[in-house]
Amino acid sequence: MNRPRLIAHARKKGKTHRGGGKNFIAMQNDIERSLKEDSNANVFFTTMIDLYALHPNFPKLSEFDKLRHVPYERVKNLEKAWFEKTKDDRFIPFIQLHEFEAYLFVKLSLLDQFFDETKKKIPILQKALRKTTCPELINDGQHTAPSKRIIEQFPDYQYLKSTIGPQMAALIGLDNIRSICPHFNAWLEQLEGLGM
Repeated sequence: MNRPRLIAHARKKGKTHRGGGKNFIAMQNDIERSLKEDSNANVFFTTMIDLYALHPNFPKLSEFDKLRHVPYERVKNLEKAWFEKTKDDRFIPFIQLHEFEAYLFVKLSLLDQFFDETKKKIPILQKALRKTTCPELINDGQHTAPSKRIIEQFPDYQYLKSTIGPQMAALIGLDNIRSICPHFNAWLEQLEGLGM
């Protein structure tokens, strides 16, 4: 079994930058270069980027903007457009609804392990979750995206997200996230099916 390898989406002044998806052309160039570098039919490439704030030059982004009211259909169409642009069966695009912090809403009570004064703040976040059927569907607006909601209640999260986010997700557990977030679960099922 091959070990996973992270690829970058940008290089600046000799440094490698990963994550996001804010510069689609640079990210796409890295994916296409990696696909060419390893032509093994048993090697697969996937992504994990946020739907929130996708770069305007993302394939068919404006075309599928009309599907904002049906987020699951919108994200599936964007993933398909990306796959068609890349033209390689080993590429499995995944765009998370709407960003990583949505998964933290699966068990918001765990915020009390990282922050003080949570008794009044966590219920405010839980109220946002009750307005939808799933954490993946929490509004992706500039001020209402999952991370923005957490930062509004816990401002230090903005500077600690790369530390606290993964720790909290690990405490929540992959099975719990999968059981509540169908788009995320479908991606993992697709990856698991590759080894069959």
